[in-house]
Parts: sequence; structure tokens; C-alpha cells
Amino acid sequence: MARVYLSLGSNTSPTGYICAGLDALAQQFGELIISPVYESVAVGFEGENFINLVVGIETSLSVGELSSRLKAIEDANGRERSGPKYSGRTLDIDILTYDDLCGVVDGVTLPRGEVLHNAFVLLPLSEVAPEEKHARTGDTFSAIWRDYQRDQKLWRVDFCWGDQQISFAE
Repeated sequence: MARVYLSLGSNTSPTGYICAGLDALAQQFGELIISPVYESVAVGFEGENFINLVVGIETSLSVGELSSRLKAIEDANGRERSGPKYSGRTLDIDILTYDDLCGVVDGVTLPRGEVLHNAFVLLPLSEVAPEEKHARTGDTFSAIWRDYQRDQKLWRVDFCWGDQQISFAE
């Protein structure tokens, strides 16, 4: 079984779509490792704020099979693929890491570049996998976050999934 970390994000009815994404992931992969949930301003375009988190799963699917399943979950939740790359999203699920794979695997670049560049990915990843290492740099995610120098605004928010509160505002 491979340990995989996924980034989930939404800025269109985000509470409903993030919960639907978590439901689908739990149904397909079982127990989830869930980071705190963050709100952040849109990056790359003017739009509503995003809700973001990182989820860890274990899977025996290949990278390509997993990518197809995740796209199907996005599509089932109204993901529009014909618009501009930087635009609003009902649900965005990206593979951040897949064990220690590095490079392009089944058309997916691993680890995903956003891990090193976007606080809304790196901070929650550093919270759920602090001692795991970035496959390209060899640094732990907690060390990468500690040395992170970009000025991106994000803040932890209260978030409930089902009957449990998975995140608390700071």
C-alpha cells in the first residue's frame, strides 16, 4: 500500500463540496488523515477565498488509476474543466505525494510543485506529515514550512465534517 497525500480545495460553496470530497475519499479509501482546514485568498486570479486542507490516504492503486478516480470525484461534484486554469472551483483534488516517487508518473508530476510554493498546501501538509521528506529536496515538510519565505495570507478556520469538528479557528 502506498501512502499518498492529497490537497483538497474549493471556493464555490466550499463547505458542501469539501465535505462531499471527504465523503467520497472515505468511501473509496477508508480511514483518512485530515489536516486542519485553512481559508486563503485566491492565488493567480481575483475570486472568492478558498478553503484548503490536506488528506492522507493509503492505496494500492497506481498513480494513474488514483488520478482517474480523483478526477471522477471532482467531476461528480461539478468540476468545470473548460474554463481558465486559474479560476473558481467546486472541488479540486491534487496528488501531492505518492510514497517517495519523484518525476512524472502516469502523467502526474510528483511531488507536486505546489508543495514548495503555496502556503495553503505546505502548511497543512507539514501538520499531517511533519517528518516525512520531500522526495526531490530530501527535507522534511516541517523544515520546509519553517524556512518558507512567501507572503501568502491564510488562516485556520472552524470546519465540521459529518458529526465531528476536524478544524478549529486559531
